[in-house]
Order: sequence, then structure tokens, then C-alpha cells
Amino acid sequence: MINKPLQSLSLYLHIPFCVKKCHYCDFLSAPGSEEIKEQYVKALIQEITQKADNYKNFYVDTIFFGGGTPSILSLHLMAAILKALRESFRILPEAEISIEVNPGTADEDKLMGYRQLGINRLSIGLQSANDVELKAIGRIHTYLEFQKVYEQARKVGFSNINVDLMSALPGQTLRSYQDTIHKILQLQPEHISAYSLIIEEGTPFWEIYGKGVEEGNALSALVRLPEENTEREMYRLTKKLLEQAGYVRYEISNYAKPGFECRHNTGYWQRHNYLGLGLGSSSLIENCRWKNETALRSYLKMQDTRTEIEVLSKEEQMEEFMFLGLRLTKGVSKRTFTELFGMQIEAVYGEILQKLTKEKLLVQSESGYVRLTERGIDISNTVMAEFLFD
Repeated sequence: MINKPLQSLSLYLHIPFCVKKCHYCDFLSAPGSEEIKEQYVKALIQEITQKADNYKNFYVDTIFFGGGTPSILSLHLMAAILKALRESFRILPEAEISIEVNPGTADEDKLMGYRQLGINRLSIGLQSANDVELKAIGRIHTYLEFQKVYEQARKVGFSNINVDLMSALPGQTLRSYQDTIHKILQLQPEHISAYSLIIEEGTPFWEIYGKGVEEGNALSALVRLPEENTEREMYRLTKKLLEQAGYVRYEISNYAKPGFECRHNTGYWQRHNYLGLGLGSSSLIENCRWKNETALRSYLKMQDTRTEIEVLSKEEQMEEFMFLGLRLTKGVSKRTFTELFGMQIEAVYGEILQKLTKEKLLVQSESGYVRLTERGIDISNTVMAEFLFD
């Protein structure tokens, strides 16, 4: 009998609870009672133990708790989840274990507890250092509350912290956004994620700034979104100030000090195997993709949580390789493309590569990588669409 070599695996665990939904949020989350949280964690642990048997030939190198607001769970529930993970999966001692933290749901005791449980990376959702802007988007904390949680995290020993920032918020100006960046740079987190606000259908902001704009909503006129040219200036300012401060842009919206790139998210962009656990989570295992059940009541009762199971065709794998990999500033490797698909990238995308290179949207480096130019990053969605098959 030939033993298969162990493969790497990332785990994502979805915690679908929050104090209240932010006005821009379209994630699978909602407030929940302590009883429901207990029931959910029980079901999540059951899913962990049941599915782990299918992954005996995998080792886990990253774990990510997302939401919702994972830090809303009590420490004993988080401890129970991590205990189940360690008993069920082969987790590397040096695995990156991240948790998303809302400053309104964490304190020093909880942060110390995370350290003791082996969590070694925090992702703190700030969004803005301006309290008026925070209130406008429905956040439950102030900047001072964020600052306190950040300082407590440092005090208990966290040395790998991400801070989430958002631009193009209602009422935000270039000056207020610049002030937010300066305040965060003074704190020197290891990682900064900087996203522009997107108005998603089904959110309160859609009623105001999406559908509402078409209907002449009075509130959208009262608290305006920044003009498009101001949004572009914010985008350029982010790159300029963060790079001046020593952060490396390694993905379209992510900056890190050298050596502190998020290993978990990088795995997504490089199409590594990942297993989603919990309500509505997604998985990709050896080119088979599926989602978990999205209705909480059904999830709590189901034995097999998987829905929308899809085996990706070779063409779909190539598409994903390109439009996910091009999010990384180093781009995609021609050699890796050949190793995965048994043909050179030029045989599949030759005309497109030539066209986009001529338009100065792509660069093909001597080291064998294809990457977006700065201009290509500016219109990345348009560029990436070129790699989709008809």
C-alpha cells in the first residue's frame, strides 16, 4: 500500500452572530441569544468531528474565524471549538490562527484567553478613526474603544495584528480619511486591509444609496457619498502613505510589513485547499467546490451540511487561477500554470496576454510571472473578465 503524501489544508469557521448588522453588511450574520450561540457551537463541533475523517491525509496550516463577529462568542465556547479542531485535525504547531475582532465585543481578559488558546493573529475591524463616520455606517464602537482594545492586544502579547479600514464612506472627506490612515500608522499594526465601500443589494445602504438614489431618497442627499474622483484620490493616498511607512502591497486591497502577509487569505488567491465549517461557509477541495447550508434552523438539524456541490471543469480552474491569482501583486506563475494544466499559458491565453500587455494593463516579467500594472489594478475587474471563457 502506497501512502499518499500529506497535503496542506486551510480551515475557515463561520460565526454568524453580531450585536447588530452594520449598514453596509451583506454577510451571513444576525444577532442571536446566548442559547442559540450555544446550540450553534454544538452543531459546529459536530460538523468538525464528522468531516475531519475525510481529511486524514491533510495537515492544517491556517485557521480563520470569520463572521459575523467571532469575538461575540464567550471564551468557553471558543475554547470548545478549538479543542474539537485540535482533537480532529492534524494542525501544525506553527499554524496561523486568526480571529476577527470587533472592538465592541472584546476586552483584555478575552484577548488573553485567545492567546492562551493558541490564537496568534487578530484582525480588528476599525473601518474609520472618525466617530461620526463610524456611527454613519452602523458600527457599535468608537475610535477610543478600538484604541483601547488594540493596546490591550499588544499588552497581552499579540505581535501579528491586522486593522481593517474603509474608504468612500458617507460624509467622509479626503482629509478625514487621511487622518484615519495617520492614526493607524502611529499604532504600527503588522497588516492593514483597506477596502472601498461597496453598496450591496439587500443592505440598509442599498435603500439609501442604491435603490434609494434612483427614487430620490432624501437621506442620500443629506449624507452624501464621496464623489468618484475623491474616492480615486483616497485609493491613491492609501497606497502612497502605506508604502512610505514600510508596508508592502501584496494584494489589491492588502498591505503588510515584510513577513506578515495573511497566509490564510493568500491561500484563497492561490487556490489552495480550504474547508469551510459553519453556516454558509464555502470550501474548495481538489477542484470540488461547495457551500454549506445558509438557513440557521436547517444547519442546526442537518447531518450533511453541504449544498451547491460543483466539480470544476479544467476551463473553470484556469479562469480561477487567473482572476484570483492576479489579485496578488506578484501575479501568476507561468510555470505553475503549466504544471497544473499540462500546457503553457500562451496556448490558452496568448492573444489576451498580448492584447493586455500592449494596453499596458499587464506585465510579463523575466522571472516568469504575469502581473497587473498599476493601471491594470485600477480597472482590475475589467482586466480579469478577459480571462473568462465564453
